[in-house]
Amino acid sequence: MDKLRFKLTIAYDGTAYQGWQVQKVGTGVQEKIEQACGRLFPGVKRIHSSSRTDTGVHALGMVAHVDIPRAELKMPDARLALALNAFLPDDIRVLAAVRAPADFHARFDATGKQYRYYVWNHHAMNPLLYQRAWHFPVKLDPALMRAATRTFLGRHDFKSFAGTREYEMKSNVRTLSRCDIRKSGPLYTFTIEGDGFLYKMCRGIVGTLVQVGQGKIPLAEVATILTSRDRRVAGMTAPAHGLVLQEVYYKNKKRRP
Repeated sequence: MDKLRFKLTIAYDGTAYQGWQVQKVGTGVQEKIEQACGRLFPGVKRIHSSSRTDTGVHALGMVAHVDIPRAELKMPDARLALALNAFLPDDIRVLAAVRAPADFHARFDATGKQYRYYVWNHHAMNPLLYQRAWHFPVKLDPALMRAATRTFLGRHDFKSFAGTREYEMKSNVRTLSRCDIRKSGPLYTFTIEGDGFLYKMCRGIVGTLVQVGQGKIPLAEVATILTSRDRRVAGMTAPAHGLVLQEVYYKNKKRRP
């Protein structure tokens, strides 16, 4: 069957979902988008994403690709995102749908990803950031946390910061090109960018940095934690609801500041 491939850029609030992937129990974001595709194009059975996100994690720049039978595409390309959104719940939106080369693959062609994590550091939580930021009421030291971020840059084995899976990864080595922190009043934004991420890796890094800022983990110990390859010696895993998949990078795409 002759098919046309489209690249979808997707945003969602992950609060109500058990992550991106189709689930045996519960609902994944992928399932909702596949249902919307099926309403419009019966020949579509599966979409393929660039990433997986965990339960409660959000996205502004998830990328997926879908193959639509040419005979079923009865609308201009420019209307595809609008048509899909008509069948999606309000907490999921297709931001863009553009024609892609037949050999484009959302996952295997990705060269990197950017995640952002938000921490509200005040004794009272901002109710407008409920389910969008981790409320951490204990005062943090931004200078200590920023100093610690430099430890993570470059190519390392990040096993100390990854969650445990039922299977062993072939490699826990990843390269981070960016790990920085911006502060705006009580709101901290942690930006982590790299060529790939292990299960719960971003949340393990943020949890460790927060405990450095709290004074529970000495700055000098961060490098030792990294090289130990032992999750038990690193900091806490930050809650899922503060994490956002911000963007997925592809070759020749300019990175955002």
